[in-house]
Amino acid sequence: MQARRYCGEHRALASLMLVLAISGAPLTVLAQSKPWTPPRTPEGHPDLQGIWSNASIVALERPTELEGKQFFTPGEKAAYEAKVFARSSRDRPPAAGGVGTYNDFWWDADSKRAPNFRTSLIVDPPDGRIPPLTPQAQRRIETDRVYAREHPSDGPEDRSLMERCILFPTTGPPMLPSFYNNSQFGALTTNYQIVETREYVTILVELNHDVRRIPLDGRPHIPPGIRQWLGDSRGRWEGDTLVVDTTNFTSNTKFRGADENLHLTERFTRTGPDTILYEFAMDDPTAFTKPWKAEVPMIASEAPLFEHACHEGNYGLVGILRGARREETHGLK
Repeated sequence: MQARRYCGEHRALASLMLVLAISGAPLTVLAQSKPWTPPRTPEGHPDLQGIWSNASIVALERPTELEGKQFFTPGEKAAYEAKVFARSSRDRPPAAGGVGTYNDFWWDADSKRAPNFRTSLIVDPPDGRIPPLTPQAQRRIETDRVYAREHPSDGPEDRSLMERCILFPTTGPPMLPSFYNNSQFGALTTNYQIVETREYVTILVELNHDVRRIPLDGRPHIPPGIRQWLGDSRGRWEGDTLVVDTTNFTSNTKFRGADENLHLTERFTRTGPDTILYEFAMDDPTAFTKPWKAEVPMIASEAPLFEHACHEGNYGLVGILRGARREETHGLK
């Protein structure tokens, strides 16, 4: 599907509305903006279809140096952005902090990132940090760490889901930006294609070529004995917002300490001609001491999706396992 192309004045208006909305601007300011009505599908629901990017320079959790500060000024955001790029790019000399993962060619330019002046994607709690884990979750994580130290590569199952090309943070749910969100891989792709029908909303995820097929017909969740990498999602419309309810996660996903009891609620709202506000709420009483929420602005992209062949030409996992077997053979472990 070819992505939408919008004129400059629409993009500027949408960007202004989104900045005001996420910055907590008074409603009187928002009311002065030109009213905008989202396009509709034949069923009368807002049309979310198209290719969208959630590329962001904003971290999931508020950095410690920004403690107590919820929003950047434009100047502060530019300075922070330059700092992150300097830390991340191989094009910059080590003296400037550039040891990074990829060079500047791979980073999304500012025009490809939805405006966001928040200092964290997390909006609740107000400190922008993930709430503390429960004692049960802390014990589980410590047990996992001990096992990982003692069995780093007995088999492929001991390596991370990303190394095994099973699940990436961008896939979700929740769907997070890549590099800028402090993950351990580059900002290769942050794109999603949304397709709507009467019965389903389908989200094609560029990284890692996964497809989320979300029924809208009110069917119940699958039985609790069945667990899936992406959980079991069910969608419904609340006014002009698509709400997606997901349960039945596996015990291996462990997103930020979550376990199989995670209940995730996502919200997709068209906020302008080329913007979507993506929100998610995490509720897992056996993992987190309280629920928490985040917001990720998304912007329409004119670029097509590309195939992401995760294992093609990737000899890292084979090399890790082969090296471990060599160490065992020669008594080096």
